Amino acid sequence: MKTSFITLATLVLGAIASAQSVSYNYDTGADFSKFKSYKWVEIPGGSKLDDLTARQLTTAIEAELAKKGLVKVDTNDADLYIGYQVGTSQQTQINAYSSGWGMGPSWGGMGMTTATTSTLTIGSLDLDIYEMSNKQLVWRGVATKTIDPGVKPEKRQQNIQRGAVKLLQNYPPKKKS
Repeated sequence: MKTSFITLATLVLGAIASAQSVSYNYDTGADFSKFKSYKWVEIPGGSKLDDLTARQLTTAIEAELAKKGLVKVDTNDADLYIGYQVGTSQQTQINAYSSGWGMGPSWGGMGMTTATTSTLTIGSLDLDIYEMSNKQLVWRGVATKTIDPGVKPEKRQQNIQRGAVKLLQNYPPKKKS
């Protein structure tokens, strides 16, 4: 099934908004204190977003990176290259309900259980940060969430901003004592 731009836009907006799940990983040997600048790059083969959603997403991420002391540059001498990928998957949710009525085993009867299924769309946003000098991945954050396609544009923008905060809360990684 081919994912449309609307689905991808909803994915990014919903995936990072109050993300149900945020995880990260990083190169423990990297010296994050030496990184001062970054440049956006396109990840080959990554899904494309519509221009509006891409701008909203990058603006929110840029604001968080600025709070962390990183400066955006458009030259190839940036310390870091940053890119993102988005994707969706489908999951089946099974909901079972018991009537609570019936006789237990000692009474010789059984209760009634009803089950329904629904399909959930799960969105994922992967933010990759590469050290430019050795072209190695040094940090990756992933946010996933069940997508709510009914969110209004104002709420989507708020969700993107809150999601960027949550996604980047562990960048740079805290030094171990």
